[in-house]
Amino acid sequence: MSKNNNTLLIVAGPTAVGKTDLCINLAKKFNTFIVSADSRQFFQEMEIGTAKPSPEDRIQIKHFFINNISITDDYNVGKFEAEAVALLEELFKTRRLVILTGG
Repeated sequence: MSKNNNTLLIVAGPTAVGKTDLCINLAKKFNTFIVSADSRQFFQEMEIGTAKPSPEDRIQIKHFFINNISITDDYNVGKFEAEAVALLEELFKTRRLVILTGG
């Protein structure tokens, strides 16, 4: 697919305003994936206060960057940016629209 036709839809806002449900509904409608940009949802050990999508939600729609690292891993915004850009390049090979969300 041509890069010129790709769209990154960003859904941002505070925790508990309905971003997850909105993104899942949009991902179903557009047959696409969800990329999390929430700094706490990355961590496997952080469940309380992160409002991660449920395992059932993650089965319905493929989510990226949720529970993908440990709090003991060396991780920073630079690493996230590099990984996110590489991931988006891959996802845009098969999808015209990808959803990125975080609060």
